[in-house]
Amino acid sequence: MSQFVDECNLHVKAGDGGAGSVSFRREAHVAKGGPDGGDGGSGGDVWLVADHNVASLLAFKDHPFRRAGDGTHGQGKRRHGAAGRELLAPVPEGAVVLDRDGTVLADLVRAGDRYLAAEGGRGGRGNARFLSNRRRAPAFAEQGEVGEERWLRLELKLLADVALVGFPNVGKSTLISRISAAKPKIADYPFTTLEPHLGVVRLDDGYEFVVADIPGLIEGASEGRGLGDRFLRHIERARVLCLLLDLAPVAERPPAEQLEVLLAELAAYQPDLLERERVVIGSRADLAPGTDGDRAGGAELHLTVSAVTGTGIPQLTGRLADAVRRARAALPEPGQFVVHRPVRAGYQVVREGGGWAVEGREATRAVALSDLTRPEALAEAHRRLHRLGVDRALARAGAKPGDPVRIGSLVFDYEDDEAS
Repeated sequence: MSQFVDECNLHVKAGDGGAGSVSFRREAHVAKGGPDGGDGGSGGDVWLVADHNVASLLAFKDHPFRRAGDGTHGQGKRRHGAAGRELLAPVPEGAVVLDRDGTVLADLVRAGDRYLAAEGGRGGRGNARFLSNRRRAPAFAEQGEVGEERWLRLELKLLADVALVGFPNVGKSTLISRISAAKPKIADYPFTTLEPHLGVVRLDDGYEFVVADIPGLIEGASEGRGLGDRFLRHIERARVLCLLLDLAPVAERPPAEQLEVLLAELAAYQPDLLERERVVIGSRADLAPGTDGDRAGGAELHLTVSAVTGTGIPQLTGRLADAVRRARAALPEPGQFVVHRPVRAGYQVVREGGGWAVEGREATRAVALSDLTRPEALAEAHRRLHRLGVDRALARAGAKPGDPVRIGSLVFDYEDDEAS
């Protein structure tokens, strides 16, 4: 079974917040003790963190569920609940986070980059928090907020200095096994390589760079033919493109036509790939005797190599190293790791059957009180909603007196300001 996984689904569930406590001080010689209910602990967040030690998304293939810890409830004597355990889920560098509709949410390029995949629910406040000059004995508290829960899509775009690009069975796997310690499957039939392989090339002077063996591309790859769109994804981050043209007489296309098709597919997938520095080499020179120089089959070549005999390999690694040095020098100075924290919308009013629904965490929090049958709790919820402008938003949306309105678990009939 393959140990390389470059796309998967992920279900994240943040921890729920603990409920605030309703409690009053009860001690000897204290006739009327005040409220002393503690706050509930907040639920833990779920973070996706780019980790240099993770190579693929294999850990999510059979176990796609990730859940953080719940906060505990508050107690009397102002004892606050403990916060839930935060969960850090490591992903490989180059992982892209998308929602179910395919919208990109975050791009975790470097080690340490992180994305808040699910935010933990806020802990509810105890009744001691609602003490005021007008409200001397509040008998209600806040409920804990439910943590976020959703499905995400993860895709991996390999980070490599050089990408080996060419038609199937052109000798890419043999070449990477020759210049690095990578051991991909090698055979004499097309599409032997069905997943990318990474290899580290180390020169005599100690300089290192990473090479990616990309599965073979065919005409129409940019449109998904032969899984080409999945393979092209791993070329996006490569700093240098090494195009391999098959010089063997048994090749289906002459080298010039191979180069034309490869460049066309790269341009169709992502036009700026043609602006990357590239090295064009003639591969499998051992099967084409007499081929040596900077031109073969109508195509202009930088080098002619044979991974089997070793012809041209030292010159190739030197040329690739020079190209990588120039590409790295042009990059901006690396900054600190990036933290992606989604911007939360306040609330929105939507139609729901014959009535209305107010959706959003701010509005739901406003009515998350433990006992809304108490007039003082209901008055507190109304004050919060008025401060948020929910009544004005309902009026602008077209709500009429008597229309049912749902906010979280609370359902009530709408009244305009004059009637209320």
